[in-house]
Amino acid sequence: MALDRILLADFRNHRDTQVEGTAQFNLLVGENGAGKTNVLEAISLLAPGRGLRRASLADMPAQGGHGGFAVSADLAARGEPVRLGTGVLAERPGRRLVQVNGAEAPAVRLAEWLSIGWLTPAMDRLFSESAGARRRFLDRLVLALQPGHAGNATRLETALRERNSLLSDDRAPDPRWLDAIEAQLAEAGAAVARARRDTVEALDRLLAGLPPSPFARPSLAYGAGGPDDAGALGAALREGRARDRAAQRTLIGPHRDELEVRLAAKDQLAAECSTGEQKAMLISIVLAHSQLLENTGERRPRLLLLDEVAAHLDPTRREALFERLRAGAAQVWLTGTEPQPFAAILREASVWQVEGGSVVRRG
Repeated sequence: MALDRILLADFRNHRDTQVEGTAQFNLLVGENGAGKTNVLEAISLLAPGRGLRRASLADMPAQGGHGGFAVSADLAARGEPVRLGTGVLAERPGRRLVQVNGAEAPAVRLAEWLSIGWLTPAMDRLFSESAGARRRFLDRLVLALQPGHAGNATRLETALRERNSLLSDDRAPDPRWLDAIEAQLAEAGAAVARARRDTVEALDRLLAGLPPSPFARPSLAYGAGGPDDAGALGAALREGRARDRAAQRTLIGPHRDELEVRLAAKDQLAAECSTGEQKAMLISIVLAHSQLLENTGERRPRLLLLDEVAAHLDPTRREALFERLRAGAAQVWLTGTEPQPFAAILREASVWQVEGGSVVRRG
C-alpha cells in the first residue's frame, strides 16, 4: 500500500471526508456528480503541480465554507509512516501550502516521496489538443522517474517568463540581464529536454518489445524545440534575440517541444485515429510507464488514479487492464458509477460508496 487515512476538509463538495483501510485496488462508486473525481483530484494534489484537473486554487474550497481547504494522507514509505499535506488558508487564498510531517516544504519536495500518475476522461482529447497539453502529460511521466524534473521545469518557466518580459519591453533590454537569464534558461531547459527525450525513448523501446495485447500499441517520438545541450541552447538564444524581440516571445527551447504519438499498426498519427484507438493508446502508455518504473527499480510508492477508465472498455480489455494492474506494485484508485464493471477485482478491492460529498466504506 502507498496511501492510507486520507482526509479531505472543505475540498470541493467534501466537507469532512476520511478514507481509511486502503488496498492495492481502491474503488469509488457513485452517481455522476457525487464527488468521486474530487477524491482523486485531492490525492493528485499530493504531487507537484495543479492536480489532475489543473484547476485554480480558488476553485477548490467548498462553496459556503471559510475559503480554505486541506488534504492530507499517511504514506507508508521507507519503513515508517509519513504524513503529507497540502491546502490553502482562508487568509492566504492564492498560496498553496505543503507540509511533510507537519513541517512546511516547497511543493516540488512532494515528488521525492510519492509518484502519482493519472488517466481521466478529459485526457481522451490529448492527441487533438495543443502541444502544451502533451508536454504536461509527458512531464508527469518524467517526474515519476526523475523527481528533480520538477525543480528544473520550475526554473525553466521562471527564466522563460523573465526573458519574455524583457523582450516585450518597449526599451531595449540590457544585454547583461539577457546573458544572465539566458544562462539560467539554457541550463534548466537542457536538463528538461534531456529528461523528456530519455523518457520517450525508454517508453518507446518498452512498448515495441511488449507482447501483443488487446490495447493498441503506440509508437512515440520526441520533437525537440531546440538543442538539449546547455551551451548550444544558450548560443541559439543569443543568436535569436532580434527575432524573438520582434515576436516579443522566445521562439526556441523546450517550451516548444512536441510528443508525437502514432498508432504503430497503421503508422497513423494518434490525432487521426478513432476515439477508441486513442483511448487504447493512452492506456498502453500509462501501463508501459508503470512497468518502466518497475524495471528501473524505482523505490518511491506509486499511485495510479484512473477516473472512469472501465466505462468504455469491453470485457476483454477490462480484464487485461486489471491483470496488468494486479501484476504491478502501484496502488490503484478507480471510479465508476456501479460496481459491475469491476467484478473481477471486487473481492480484493477496498470499495467506497460516494454520495453528495460523503464517503462510506462498502467492502
